[in-house]
Amino acid sequence: MIENAQAVFTAEKMAALFPAERTDAFFDALFGGAEEGAYTIRLEFVSASSGILEFAFVLEEKPGMCLACNLTYGLPQVFSRHPVIGVTGVVEQIAAAAGVPVQELQWELGRTREESRERHCIPLVITRRK
Repeated sequence: MIENAQAVFTAEKMAALFPAERTDAFFDALFGGAEEGAYTIRLEFVSASSGILEFAFVLEEKPGMCLACNLTYGLPQVFSRHPVIGVTGVVEQIAAAAGVPVQELQWELGRTREESRERHCIPLVITRRK
């Protein structure tokens, strides 16, 4: 889909596509206060192959909080439609950065993966329609 994806989707680009402030806005919308959130949320580039771009929403435990105690397994469904997370808008920005018309793409959030007690990931897989 894009040959130089690693060079395009740098850590800086990911931070611009999904700013750190969205974590606080998400928890403020969910709980009425950002301080209630047990983790931060950021977007990470994972890989690119023919017709597929893989990213992940990375959930990392905040100091003094417990990520493992939170129900992160239902988050893909929440993230897919929550306006603060704005997956559709993120995908539109990714499409623009990749130089691909957004209408040629489809996206899906995978199941939450527990990489460690302190780090969970929600895969975002973007594929080009055939």
